[in-house]
Amino acid sequence: MPELSQRIRAIVTGGTDGWGVHYRARQMLNAGTPVVMLSVGDHDISTDRSILAEMQRSAEGGHLGYTAVQGTLGLRTAIAGRYTARGAATVGPENVIVTSGGQGAIFASMMAALDPGDACVVLDPFYASFDVTIRSVSADPVIVPTAADDGFQPDATRIEAALTPRTRAILMNSPNNPTGAVYAADRVAAIADLCRRRDLWLISDELYDSQVHDGAHTSPRDLPGMAERTFLIGSMSKGHAMTGARIGWSIAPKDAVDRMLDLAGATTYGLPGFLQDAAEFALTQRASHEAEVAARYRRRRDLALAIAQRSPALGVVPPGGGMYVMLDIRRTGLSGTQFAERLLDDQHIAVMPGESFGRAAAGHIRIALTVADESLAEAVGKIAAFAEKILPATDVAAGA
Repeated sequence: MPELSQRIRAIVTGGTDGWGVHYRARQMLNAGTPVVMLSVGDHDISTDRSILAEMQRSAEGGHLGYTAVQGTLGLRTAIAGRYTARGAATVGPENVIVTSGGQGAIFASMMAALDPGDACVVLDPFYASFDVTIRSVSADPVIVPTAADDGFQPDATRIEAALTPRTRAILMNSPNNPTGAVYAADRVAAIADLCRRRDLWLISDELYDSQVHDGAHTSPRDLPGMAERTFLIGSMSKGHAMTGARIGWSIAPKDAVDRMLDLAGATTYGLPGFLQDAAEFALTQRASHEAEVAARYRRRRDLALAIAQRSPALGVVPPGGGMYVMLDIRRTGLSGTQFAERLLDDQHIAVMPGESFGRAAAGHIRIALTVADESLAEAVGKIAAFAEKILPATDVAAGA
């Protein structure tokens, strides 16, 4: 056949996208081997029944045809109201485009912000698709590490040192996946100042903004002079347990939204109306559901930390938000990938290696808090015991 485009062949480099352990765990499950899946951030609870009932009502009522490509006015108004109520910068429905999940919003935002050959700064650790998405729009990711001993907080000085004349945007994610770090207000302000001084776009992934367990979430769009240079990414997936509905959005200046609308007309051409109606209902009539979902993950975070922090083999940077816990397994002498592979074989527990999220997370594993409390406690206990068996004898004797 003719040769495939360089663009599509360059999306994933190095032969893997970092999901090898998860894919192998799925194969084991399909073959009948019981595996505790702590590798992916998909809820173990269903979407709330009242939201599902609204979805059914809308579908049976006939909202099954084409919809406005930008998103229904009702849903865009509900999204705008959510952010206007919580923040300093007003959002109107004209600033919102509804996308196929948060991932679709990130891709559309990058298409709007980046030309081929441009560079985009990514803070490491980062969600496994971030660098892939940058390459998919024919731009180049510039990886800037954060440090575990600094709570995985961003350093604007380090970011600025990585800028080149080709840099057009910074991609940040707070609360962060995989680390759970909630970026401190002064760190966010420093990044915003950098964007203003260097005339950069800021793509701010805020999917976990309703799951802040410690501290407070700061959205850069709310800071002075940032509404006109920020793409704010949101989704129904995490806060309302609606991952399969694929309802996300980007909030941006109207001119940028208009251009992303052009892109949507060439790709998704809108999303199902009954799903959008259910999302509008969730944001307006079941807004408290976000707090209920967050409470579940806060409880499980505390449960996992209580077990992990007792182990001499594990280090922990307590996450301030989200639905994950990062465990430092460097004391075992293994990489995160080696540990995760051996854990899957030995204990039938699937976790994500830290290396799946960049170099700064090497020697860590990420566990998703997405199984029932008892199963989670048992699994974390097994992870700790497994790590302790590997721990060098000198470390055990020293109580390290």
